[in-house]
Amino acid sequence: MTESHDRPPFIEPEAGPNLLVDLPCKTGEGPIWDDRRGVLFWVDIPPGRLYRYDPKTGTNDLVFEHTHEVGGATLQEDGSLLLFCSFGTILSLDPDTGEASTVVERIEGEADSRFNDVEAAPDGSVLCGTMPTATHLARLYRLFPDGTLDLVFDDIGLSNGIGFSPDRRTMYHSDTNARRIYALDYDPETGAITNRRVLIGDPAGEGFPDGMTVDAEGTIWSARWDGRALYAYTPEGEAIGRVKFPVRKVSSIAFGGPDCATAFVTTAAANGRDEHEGLLAGSLFSVDLGVKGVPPFRSKVGLATT
Repeated sequence: MTESHDRPPFIEPEAGPNLLVDLPCKTGEGPIWDDRRGVLFWVDIPPGRLYRYDPKTGTNDLVFEHTHEVGGATLQEDGSLLLFCSFGTILSLDPDTGEASTVVERIEGEADSRFNDVEAAPDGSVLCGTMPTATHLARLYRLFPDGTLDLVFDDIGLSNGIGFSPDRRTMYHSDTNARRIYALDYDPETGAITNRRVLIGDPAGEGFPDGMTVDAEGTIWSARWDGRALYAYTPEGEAIGRVKFPVRKVSSIAFGGPDCATAFVTTAAANGRDEHEGLLAGSLFSVDLGVKGVPPFRSKVGLATT
């Protein structure tokens, strides 16, 4: 551990994960805390379902079910959500009424793919990755507030978790199939993304890096698909912690709750539930990591700015 970070040599909480929602989601993913409503939105990708978990009541409601897969969502500044779906389709959803409208009909070249994990950037744009197909590698797009869509990278094994450092000067991006987490320079003034480099390559332990988040101190928390755990890393890429889970496919993490002090963790039952995959595979969990996160950035796509 470097002396520049006041962290214990290795974090492994004595208290394990707490089961919140016992649900065999095929691919539970995309947890995002709505600090205005005080609820957690999360998705089950294959059936295109968006859920809303309310920690005050312990209830989990189905908010929306699409006819196709939903790979992730962002909170918009006006309180709506953007849903990133199959074929490059992007929807706008009012989670209070369930009414949806189309923002992007389809993206050329993504007819055989779908979005997978998305993140709003500090400038209100959205970084949205895709799955690889038989004809091309995965891609990372950027959807700007004015509706412009740019291709950022087209050489990704499988685009996954994205996060930003507390000072907003570093962006992180996970490539699941390559077993890498990249660091990139982010300019908070212009929104420019440059200087991609491998921060964590072939990470220790089983499984593949999946969804991720960054806490208020700058620690990177990476969910490990097929690895039964969350892993914690310093901004320099040093592994400093692990939290074990009773399921094999740990898919993503988001901080929320009062003071953003609760980590919400999604999992997947892609191969069903059994002793190998875990009898609680697909469920939503919480865990006290002893640190705080920050509320997610909100996208501003199609919204008037002053």
